[in-house]
Amino acid sequence: MLMPQLVAALNLSDLPTSLTQISNLNPSSLTNGSSPQPSPTPTVQNPQDSTSNPPLPPINTIDSTIPSNVPIQPPPLQHHMQTCSKNGQWCTAMDEEFQALQKQGTWSLVPLPATKNVVGCKWVYKLKHNSDDNIARYKVRLVAKGFHQQQGIDFDETFSPVIKPPTMRLILSHAVSLQWPLRQLDVKNAFLHASTVDSSLFIYKNQSVIAYLLLYVDDIVLTSNTPTYLDHLIKQLNTVFDLKDLGTLHYFLGLQVSRTTNSLYIKQTKYAHDLLKKHNMLDCKLASSSSCPNTRLSLHNGDPLPDPHGYKSMVGALHYLTFTRLDISFVVHQVYDKRSTSGFLIYLGSNAITWSAKKQPTVSRSSIESEYRALAFVLAELCWIRTLLKDLGIFISDTPILWCDNVSALAIASNPVFHARTKHIEVDFHFVQERVFRKDLVVKFVSTVDQLTDIFTKSLPTNRFLDLRHNLIVPVPEIEGG
Repeated sequence: MLMPQLVAALNLSDLPTSLTQISNLNPSSLTNGSSPQPSPTPTVQNPQDSTSNPPLPPINTIDSTIPSNVPIQPPPLQHHMQTCSKNGQWCTAMDEEFQALQKQGTWSLVPLPATKNVVGCKWVYKLKHNSDDNIARYKVRLVAKGFHQQQGIDFDETFSPVIKPPTMRLILSHAVSLQWPLRQLDVKNAFLHASTVDSSLFIYKNQSVIAYLLLYVDDIVLTSNTPTYLDHLIKQLNTVFDLKDLGTLHYFLGLQVSRTTNSLYIKQTKYAHDLLKKHNMLDCKLASSSSCPNTRLSLHNGDPLPDPHGYKSMVGALHYLTFTRLDISFVVHQVYDKRSTSGFLIYLGSNAITWSAKKQPTVSRSSIESEYRALAFVLAELCWIRTLLKDLGIFISDTPILWCDNVSALAIASNPVFHARTKHIEVDFHFVQERVFRKDLVVKFVSTVDQLTDIFTKSLPTNRFLDLRHNLIVPVPEIEGG
């Protein structure tokens, strides 16, 4: 099977710049070569922390738009019997959780050894919403107080398999291009199913049947070239796990998914709206650009925030928003230091599969060093994408093209002579040059005017920013260069 050409664009900035304003959160969409659409968001989780040891702090009301006759405040544990008599939904959810724990044989009652550490537990409450913000489920979990545990005594290593965003975008792009169905499952009490397997992508191939399973903790996405096999696979999985079939993929990890005959739209509209609401910015003034080119943040200017939790929470949430809003990747990563910023964007056909705006791990001693390290960085990502495509049974006939706007980096990549001033990047030098000589990729020059990845490496004037954001979904062959 032959797929469209794999293309990457690369750029970096030596001078750290900054941004102070992010108010325009009207999301753009990731499409299968279609025009931009508004984007979605994962629900903001506000679990309530209750404990069995009095006294308890007041329980905050879950902020959600629901009818007045529906209880919106999870009950404190010591009063849950009285509260459940008035709020049957929470009582039912607690009973379901307790029965599930017993069904899985989660615990065994034994006498308490005198020298053993006791780990307490607490109830955690959450209202889960659909993409239209209606209540989907009253969810209650009985969880251990992990902060009472000591590493090396009570546990060794903890890990939950999660799918990487580039992998998910690649699978979805592949599925929609071949018009494969996409199904969605939820594993009930997934944390009780201990496993030594950390994989988050499973591939099934048998004669003419191909199927892919994406796993993110307890959320599953399935796709296959044979729709009847998906029904069979779901039945088989249901014999091992307690599954909930959510039907066609529509709302996954807070990503709103809609599909037409030949296109798939992923947006984070709800996520962006919830984020603005959480930080009291629904009435904020919209900004045409997320960057402020004439403003630079400094570690030594301004007063420290008395409580930085809210700011850190917002920055973390904006990082997740970059799943579809690649245009804000640069502004949400900014920190004050002297390290260079590397930026890249990789397309599969006309679809943006992966992108990055990332500080380099070390301070470069020359512009050549920083530029060439960025070249090696994007090449490593390209190699990983090609390996993933081969694992999926997708073979690319054309050599990937790496577009770079730095003449010096291009010269080093194609010149077998190693210059004295680049000896300190010898490992990156050999890594890139070996791939070029093996014709695993072609490195070409693209002018700064046509370099899309400028949006990942610097604060730009509004007109330039809007122009690049518009062109991010333009098919790659339309980019001039050579």
